Formats: sequence, structure tokens, C-alpha cells
Amino acid sequence: MGASEGFKAFIKDQLDAFGPVRIRNMFGGAGVYAGDVMFGLIAADTLYLKADETTKAAFEEDGMKPFVYAAKGGKSVAMSYWEVPPRLLEEPGELAEWAREAHRVACAAKRAPAKSKTPRKRTRPA
Repeated sequence: MGASEGFKAFIKDQLDAFGPVRIRNMFGGAGVYAGDVMFGLIAADTLYLKADETTKAAFEEDGMKPFVYAAKGGKSVAMSYWEVPPRLLEEPGELAEWAREAHRVACAAKRAPAKSKTPRKRTRPA
């Protein structure tokens, strides 16, 4: 699932029109950050950008799929990061537009209240 140093440098260069980014190694891949917001993911030398219910349609129109990993027990889990259409890797201006949308989605997700994993106890009406 790795991210080669060459691919990370290439992505950083291609995102120059977006603005300054840093790429941080994590879990065998790498996260793409603007400030403290992760809006992209690199795995197996493939760039994925954060998407939501609205923006994922653009990825689907290009035939792209979400990033999927194998969780404990072998269950496949799809994340909200979608593969960037290969054509964008050679179009820095358009890639920057997609990255801006991904950053907006990531910022909105960061502000959203966290979902509780433990269900609340229900009280019976009196």
C-alpha cells in the first residue's frame, strides 16, 4: 500500500497551484495536508481526495472508486477518499480545483460533531 518518495514529490509539485501542502507518512501510505487538515491520501502510488455525498458524483462520472482497506476480520471498509482520475495528474490547474473542493469537504467534516459509537440509553416515558 506504500507511497514512494518519487510519487509523493510529484503530487506535491502537481498541487503547487492549490497552495502549500505537506505529505505525512501514515499506515504504509501518506496523508496530504493543508495546514492541519488532511484532504488527500496516497496509497500504492495513487492519489485519493476527500469527497462527500455531493462531490463524489464527479469521481463516479470518471469511473473512479473510493479507497478501500481490509479491517480486522477481513471486512472491506470504504473510506470517503476517492481515486483521482489519472488525467488530472497531468492537469495541475484542474487538480487544484478538485483539491480545493476536497479541502472544503475535509474542513466541513472536521467541524461536524463526532458520531458516538455507543448508543444512548433510552428512557421510558413516565
